[in-house]
Amino acid sequence: MIDRLAEQLMGGPATIILADSEAQILDRRAGGRELSKALDKAMVAPGFRYAEEYTGTNGIGSALEERKPFLVQGGEHFRENLQEFACIGSPLMHPITGAVEGVLDVTCRFDDSNVLMKPLVLSAVREIESRMYADASLRERMLLEHFLRVSRKTTSAVVSLNQDFIITNTAASKLLDPSDQALLWDWTSRMLAGREECTGEVRLAQDIVVQARASKVGDGSQLAGVLVEMRVRPPGKTTRPRAATPAAPRRPGRPTTPVGDVLPGRSVASERLRREIDAVVESDLPVLLCGEPGAGKLFVAHHLHKRWAPAEPCTVLDGRVARQDPDAWLERFTARSTTPGTLVLRHLDDLPPELCPRVLGRLESTETGRAHLVATAQARGAPGPAARVLDHFPASLVVPPLRYRVEDIADIAPVIIKRRTPRSPAPRLQPATLQTLTALDWPGNIRELETVLTSAVLRSMGSDIAQAHLPPEYRSSPTRHRLASLERAERDTILQALADTGGNKLAAAERLGIARSTLYRKLRALGIDDNRFSG
Repeated sequence: MIDRLAEQLMGGPATIILADSEAQILDRRAGGRELSKALDKAMVAPGFRYAEEYTGTNGIGSALEERKPFLVQGGEHFRENLQEFACIGSPLMHPITGAVEGVLDVTCRFDDSNVLMKPLVLSAVREIESRMYADASLRERMLLEHFLRVSRKTTSAVVSLNQDFIITNTAASKLLDPSDQALLWDWTSRMLAGREECTGEVRLAQDIVVQARASKVGDGSQLAGVLVEMRVRPPGKTTRPRAATPAAPRRPGRPTTPVGDVLPGRSVASERLRREIDAVVESDLPVLLCGEPGAGKLFVAHHLHKRWAPAEPCTVLDGRVARQDPDAWLERFTARSTTPGTLVLRHLDDLPPELCPRVLGRLESTETGRAHLVATAQARGAPGPAARVLDHFPASLVVPPLRYRVEDIADIAPVIIKRRTPRSPAPRLQPATLQTLTALDWPGNIRELETVLTSAVLRSMGSDIAQAHLPPEYRSSPTRHRLASLERAERDTILQALADTGGNKLAAAERLGIARSTLYRKLRALGIDDNRFSG
């Protein structure tokens, strides 16, 4: 289309300019020799950027800002060297996503401008957008058609998306933050594993809780994406029961509402953890925090301290360093366990065996005014003498690994970034960066995420964090993970069911609601070694 238009205008008084979505000129076609020289002198040439924030009112930047055709003539230009020209630019909108892909602009000298410039540009833009739709993949067209069919029949917020783009109606656009695309894609990937439709609650970036219904979109042979219908949950209403923990007398003066930092995270797993924390705070019992290394157990311990005794000291004793001087460690433990505040026994499952009976003896000698007790371990079932020490903690919480709640990265990352930069406001993750991070498995959990973000903050030099600011090995999501996130979530679900049933495949199939033959097929398709499990 641009080639044909350029051919028609060749040697004439007008030129065609194509710019990208950042207002940078990509190409300039046609126009007579004198006009080309004048445009070169005014730096209206490929490589130059005409964003309105840098060059003021102009046909390219203003069309991008207004998202509609924009005519600028002579003295209406902000820059003096542009005031001898007249131009009209129109944004090129992706016909499916609605995103601005670029700008088509026609420019001439002010004295040569005429009323035909606008219809010429609009006609060209319509044809280009029509070709963009024809060139769009079958997956994108299926998503758009399904989105239009559903959105015409409902007043709900409607979103159609895959890992590459998102389409929203007006109601949904008012609810969603740029980071919510990655959140919704991850949530639907997990919830739709092994089924065609699901419902559940989702906490969006603006702390809005919605009741969501999601369904797969495809033609049977390929998955195009998902469609999500959302309604805002009325305040105070919840569909999930409160976690139960044995009650104990409340200590006088202890706050009953959260104090200090709020535990970040919008996933179902994080919501469940917050409810369980509420129950533990009310119970006042010694609590054991279990979870993989780096999952955030110490952060939760400090959060509990702020709920229990924010005005008192919080002491952390590491079981791994006790072997260096067991007597000194035990002396400090004894002193702190009998004074107000919170005592966190970190890595208690790594306590030296010879020290375990002495620590257990101190724990069992209850004294008035003793500290709130929190311990951390990878799991309650520690081998050897440490198991009896862990059994002293009647309440226990499991801090889930990051790979089971990657949508929480949208909330955890700002907390980490804020701690790592003096700038206010702190840099933010660009949407593409967030999507890249949520597509990873994070074997090192939050500790690994913190290392990556610390490096990215230094590279970003105070600007918002782009993919290029991430360490090289994190800059692109592994294709196999991005393209198979539903399968990966299905794999995790199957492995969890097998773990819950002690590896019994028949019981796991019943728990999953599928036939055992179907489970066998899925084990093979997902690369799970079924020899590890019993029949």
